[in-house]
Amino acid sequence: MAHELKRGLAAPAILRNVDLGGEEIWQARVDLAACLRAAARCGLEEGICNHFSALVPGHADVFLVNRLGWAFEEATASSLLICDFDGNVLSGDGEPEATAFFIHARLHKAAPRIGAAFHTHMPNATALSMIEGEPLEWAGQTALKFYGRTVVDEDYNGLALDDREGDRLASVLGDKDILFMKNHGVMVCAPNIAEAWDDLYYLERAAEVQLKAMSTGRPLLPVDPEIAAATARQMREGDPESARLHLESLKRRLDVVAPEYRL
Repeated sequence: MAHELKRGLAAPAILRNVDLGGEEIWQARVDLAACLRAAARCGLEEGICNHFSALVPGHADVFLVNRLGWAFEEATASSLLICDFDGNVLSGDGEPEATAFFIHARLHKAAPRIGAAFHTHMPNATALSMIEGEPLEWAGQTALKFYGRTVVDEDYNGLALDDREGDRLASVLGDKDILFMKNHGVMVCAPNIAEAWDDLYYLERAAEVQLKAMSTGRPLLPVDPEIAAATARQMREGDPESARLHLESLKRRLDVVAPEYRL
């Protein structure tokens, strides 16, 4: 299902594998690799077809992304690619997957507020994208983390294999953070890698418990909208620090079971 990117472009030799190093950029590589590894361990990936991206610190016109043909559980800091918005690989060996490029490059270019964009077909959230109506019901506390932050793309158009589809998805996202892509999957967008991981993890948990509740056949019990909005505000106030701590916890656990993600 993964597709090779065919742009007909080749970066001048001076641009390929230029020094985009430095401690801050390397840390971004480590953090993104950790998120890819953790997503695999949580069963949130789908073969070699899903993709995470993050703007390169200090460079608003280039982004990190996992490479074509590698599963999430294979990701390492050094295996990630740095690409520009034209499809040129500026650092790293390999190429981005085609839909990864056309979705992520256009999102980052259209909305510089998006520091990280995680796209998956994770099972529970994707299941909610396959049913009629709004995917999330505001009936569980975890779901309230996303109250007022989601939008639904109702117009599935097949694979995103050109700029137009990426631009359309960016337009649908607008100023929201979570894009439910009907008949497809989800896109989680955040200011940074830590918050993207935090949202991705808890979105899948919210979807999982909702589906369990729905499976009983009994009506869901929604939270009063005013309480839901107030709770969402409370959560958002603490989200940046909670997300940072969540990512640090994640890396400590990976340092024990899969330390090679840092390589």
